[in-house]
Amino acid sequence: MNDNVRPESMVRITTPALAESFIQEQIQKIQEQVKDKKVLLALSGGVDSSVVAALLVKAIGKQLVCVHVNHGLMRKGESEQVIEVFQNQMNANLIYVDATDRFLDLLAGVSEPEKKRKIIGGEFIKVFDEEASKLEGISFLAQGTIYPDILESDGVKAHHNVGGLPEDMQFELVEPVKLLYKDEVRVVGKALGLPAEMVDRQPFPGPGLGVRCLGAITRDRLHALREADAILREEFANSGLAQKVWQYFIAIPDMKSVGVKNDKRYEGWPAIIRAVNTTDAMSATIEEIPYEVLHKITARITAEVEGINRVLYDLTPKPIGTIEWE
Repeated sequence: MNDNVRPESMVRITTPALAESFIQEQIQKIQEQVKDKKVLLALSGGVDSSVVAALLVKAIGKQLVCVHVNHGLMRKGESEQVIEVFQNQMNANLIYVDATDRFLDLLAGVSEPEKKRKIIGGEFIKVFDEEASKLEGISFLAQGTIYPDILESDGVKAHHNVGGLPEDMQFELVEPVKLLYKDEVRVVGKALGLPAEMVDRQPFPGPGLGVRCLGAITRDRLHALREADAILREEFANSGLAQKVWQYFIAIPDMKSVGVKNDKRYEGWPAIIRAVNTTDAMSATIEEIPYEVLHKITARITAEVEGINRVLYDLTPKPIGTIEWE
C-alpha cells in the first residue's frame, strides 16, 4: 500500500477525542521509526511545522532538534512566540538563528519579485544547512508536509520542500501529518496544547513580509509594514472578522504621497488592506468589511505607524488580482 495515499476508511479528525487517538497512534509510530536517534526540523512557526514539532516533542523530547531561522521578514511577535511556546513552555531543543541583517543586506536594492523570492529561499537553505552541519548524529529530517502538498505534487514537493540539503546528508523523513488536511492539523494542534493564535494562523508565504513590502525592501518601510499589519490583525480579532476571513494582510508599495500632519505637509506611504475568502486559493472573493472597522483601522494606522499617511482597501477578486501583490 502506498503510504502517501489517505485510506478511504480514515475518519476526518474533527473532535478532541479523534485528535487524541491520532496523537497516540503517531507517538507510537514515531518512536518505532526513530528509536534513540536524533531528528532535525526546520520550525517556521507556521501551523504545519508547529504541530509537527509539538507532536515530536511529545514522542521523543530532546531527540528532536528544532531550528528556527528568523529572516527578519516575520510578522510582529512571531519569532518571540516560537521561542516562548517551544523553548520556554515545552522545553524543546530549539536553536534560534536571528539572520535578519544577513537577509536584509542581500535584499537591499532588489525590486524584482521573483528575484526577491529566490534570494530569500536560497539564503534560508544556506542558513539551515550551516546549522545542520554543526550538529552531530542527525539521522532523520522531520517535515510539516500535509495531504494537499502530496496531492498537488504527486509526492514530489513533499520530498523537496526543505530542498538544497547537501547530497551527502542522507536523512530519512519523518512526516507525521502527511495524510491530514489543514483543518485536521489545526484540531490536532489544539489537542497538543498549542495556543489558538498559532494553530489558527492564516497561510503566510515563505518569503514572509518580503512579498508584501513591495519593490526594493527598506528597513523603515518593512518596520512600518510590520506595525500596520499587527494593527490590522488586532482589529480583525476584536471585531470578529478574524474567524470569517480566510486571509488578510497589509501590503505597502514603494511610493509616497503627500499628506498633512500637525498642520504641515509631509510625505508618507500608503498601506493597502487585502482581505479575501477562498476555499482552494485558486479563486478568491472580497470580504465586506464594515465601514466602522475600516475607519478604526485607518485612524490607528495613520496615528500609530511612522511613515504611513493613507490607508487603501483592495477590492479586486481573484481572478483578476492574485491574493498576494507580488
